[in-house]
Amino acid sequence: MKKIVVVAMSGGVDSSVAAALLKKQGYEVIGITMCFNLAEKKGSKPSCCGLTGIEDARRVCHKLGIRHYVINLDKVFYKQVINNFYQEYLSGRTPNPCVRCNQFIKFDILLKKAVNLGAQFLATGHYARITKKGRQYLLKKSRDLKKDQSYFLYRLKQAQLKRLIFPLSSLNKPQVRQIAESLGLGVAEKEDSQEICFLPDGKYRDLAGFKDLKKLKSGKLVDKEGNILGTHQGITNYTIGQRHGLGITKGYPLYVIGINAKTNRVMVGSRLDAYKSEFIVKNKHFISEPFKKKVEIKVRIRYNHKEMKATVFPEKGKLRVVFKKPQFAITPGQSAVFYDKISILGGGLIEKVIG
Repeated sequence: MKKIVVVAMSGGVDSSVAAALLKKQGYEVIGITMCFNLAEKKGSKPSCCGLTGIEDARRVCHKLGIRHYVINLDKVFYKQVINNFYQEYLSGRTPNPCVRCNQFIKFDILLKKAVNLGAQFLATGHYARITKKGRQYLLKKSRDLKKDQSYFLYRLKQAQLKRLIFPLSSLNKPQVRQIAESLGLGVAEKEDSQEICFLPDGKYRDLAGFKDLKKLKSGKLVDKEGNILGTHQGITNYTIGQRHGLGITKGYPLYVIGINAKTNRVMVGSRLDAYKSEFIVKNKHFISEPFKKKVEIKVRIRYNHKEMKATVFPEKGKLRVVFKKPQFAITPGQSAVFYDKISILGGGLIEKVIG
């Protein structure tokens, strides 16, 4: 009897090729597309998981001769992802909704749905690798480091890794498009989604202020000494390291170096002021063994940041991270992910920056 695998299909080329490869490998493949109606209700057409994505996924499944289902996760997506997105921005932090979507939606609810359908596995079009060492499953970077998405997957658990397949782990993007074209899939040249799925226009600050507009008040732009330099238009319009859109000049480029939601102030300084070495991590998670004592590893503080050498100290249920060299724009709300060469050890949320 064939093993059954459910493929999370967004209507893009990556998940479409993932489904095609698994069918070729002999699996019974079922495509499921998650539908988040909320974004469309609010007048914003999502770049994936909307009507266009659903139709593209349906056509691919028809071409491959596999079953296709659509699952509406509107309410839980709002609760676990979008609402958190609101609250983080209103608190002066910069969230990463893709990490939460993977944690609470794709690899929790969707995985459970796959099991309920009788599937042994769930597959996605992520560029990452899963290997096994002894009784432990390891999460590793994709062979295509330019497309590697392991950073977004650091909250995976052993029980989840056991049931996951990443068919694109050894491929690069041109190869994926070539496979799609050779199979006659209409999504072969479809553009990648570059923005947050529920904000295709990239206007995330507009959404951050939509729910609690009354809370968004202008405030003071200040320097490190507390001197007032100007007025900001609401803290959701700013993130650590931001240079443009400040509306003030001081003879040299200014960057956002701090956001205080309680005082409603945005602090600016020189680029050098935006470099810090030490921060605290909360909500820590480890893929296998947790850190019980200080350890020297590499740490990545955002997706487009190259992981750098640091020392991690377990302290009072949290982690204190100290980089060997100061890093630009360490940002509360973003994820700090721990690496041992190409393996992902775990990570957590940046709570606050020290210094």
